Amino acid sequence: MVMFTVIAVDISGRHRIDAGYYMVCAAVSLEITPTSIEKINEINTDAFLLNRSAELHDIVRIIETTVTKIKKKGPLIVECGDLFNLDENLSKTMFTQEIRYQESIGERKAIELAHYVSLSTRKLLLKETGLDIRIHENDEDENDEKDESGDENDNENGADNT
Repeated sequence: MVMFTVIAVDISGRHRIDAGYYMVCAAVSLEITPTSIEKINEINTDAFLLNRSAELHDIVRIIETTVTKIKKKGPLIVECGDLFNLDENLSKTMFTQEIRYQESIGERKAIELAHYVSLSTRKLLLKETGLDIRIHENDEDENDEKDESGDENDNENGADNT
């Protein structure tokens, strides 16, 4: 069975909270086959707080910073959406090491694992640090979901909406 060493990368938290944009990047070094994950070599996470929405150069810096702490090297595997759907050939020129968008099922599973690591780490850090986690960009979406579920009269504060 042919195995490849890759570093799957994911960033969670690219939406505004009261404290700013609190993002966690996870870099996971793995041994994969075209269809599965065979071994996790190493995991590194780093947290970043920006006072503005992340731009492409910020995302590149965040990924590069997180990945430098990984000892077992391999090409970076990222979702194209993490790089603002930039053409893969253009994104390759922005990094100091090999990078590519996921292609195989094994790479997709590696990205999914990195996503779980970044998301759960961010949630834990938000809880432990006490940062205000009210999300601004999604406030409207959450209200729409309540309307669709028939719970439009529910109110967190117990206030009467009538």
